[in-house]
Amino acid sequence: MSETEPIQFRPSGVVRLVRKTEQAKKVARTAPKIAFNRSELTQILSVYGRKVADGEWRDYAIDALKEKAVFSVFRRTTEYPLYRIEKQPKLSRKQGAYSVVTASGLIVKRGHDLAQVLRSIEGKPKLVVA
Repeated sequence: MSETEPIQFRPSGVVRLVRKTEQAKKVARTAPKIAFNRSELTQILSVYGRKVADGEWRDYAIDALKEKAVFSVFRRTTEYPLYRIEKQPKLSRKQGAYSVVTASGLIVKRGHDLAQVLRSIEGKPKLVVA
């Protein structure tokens, strides 16, 4: 630096803040979202298909978020979801990655095996009288 150049003062905290927000944006863009894989969707959609055939369910929605994937089941399109089937890999070592949650927030079943968790909302078979 020569003596003819003016001295520029920059607050150090502002530079750090700008760098951190730029890094956070890069991480947010590259952070993978959690989603259901093909075998999980096959299991969920087989239960969903049976319930649609029975006339109990009519619509569904799939959300892929940063921390969890959610498959919501609706009786009608404009209502709250009857059930939410959630996949949270963060809980896989503790209570299990999969859970079934009701509209009120009550956890019906939680576990490591998706098929076993889905049995809780499938219900018991009904006797059909001809």
